[in-house]
Amino acid sequence: MEKITRKKIICGNWKMNHSHYEAVQTIQQLKATVSEEDLIKADVVIHPPFTSLRSLQTIFEAEKLGIFLGAQHCYFEKSGAFTGEISPEMLLKLHVTFVIVGHSERRTLFNQSDEIVNKTAKAISEAQMIPVICVGESQKIREAGEHFDFVASQVEAALSGFRIDTVKRIVLAYEPIWAIGTGNNATAEDAQDMCASIRKKVSELYDSDTANLVRIQYGGSVNEENAGSFCKKYDVDGLLVGGASLDGVKFGNVIKAVI
Repeated sequence: MEKITRKKIICGNWKMNHSHYEAVQTIQQLKATVSEEDLIKADVVIHPPFTSLRSLQTIFEAEKLGIFLGAQHCYFEKSGAFTGEISPEMLLKLHVTFVIVGHSERRTLFNQSDEIVNKTAKAISEAQMIPVICVGESQKIREAGEHFDFVASQVEAALSGFRIDTVKRIVLAYEPIWAIGTGNNATAEDAQDMCASIRKKVSELYDSDTANLVRIQYGGSVNEENAGSFCKKYDVDGLLVGGASLDGVKFGNVIKAVI
């Protein structure tokens, strides 16, 4: 495939952390660490808990910050008797732009299947938002040498039924489950090899032009020190950052390391 330049995308996934007061403080820290020029060079997204979405929406829009608002999860139905769930349309009303789908924690802790990931990603796209679809393998699968095939199968399942024009807008995020909180660190080469394999799979499912436009993130114990090395790799188009995004200064330093 011909090499092209894709704009980096850096997502901060706060998971189940930060009250709305703490969320505001973290954004103030981030503002003090990065400049407006920094935020133009990459797409920066904050994915707070649902309880902080409205607070951050107000700040981002009132202060015209160059930061996109993201959500961590949603359900694929528009409305109904689904206690505890949030619909894509509800998120859209809060001007959410990106929604994480199929995060490893949703898959393992809440039994989210490939089918649900696919239905949810489609619902997000239909609501004119962009799904950040997570894929990744366990230690057992990697040790068996089945990691490339396994992740390729996740990509194929997640994109089933997607139109080519929609696929070009999505973000795929590679999470090496075996390297998250286990002490087994993934290298920049590991990230490049899998992200290249993911891009190859998209090319097989659609075409090389589409695969060249899809942005693929790496998300696995990313911090200020290693962020730059991952994003120097051609097929790594950004980062899905967990713990390091909870501190505005640290996350700002991650952003500056990438751009």
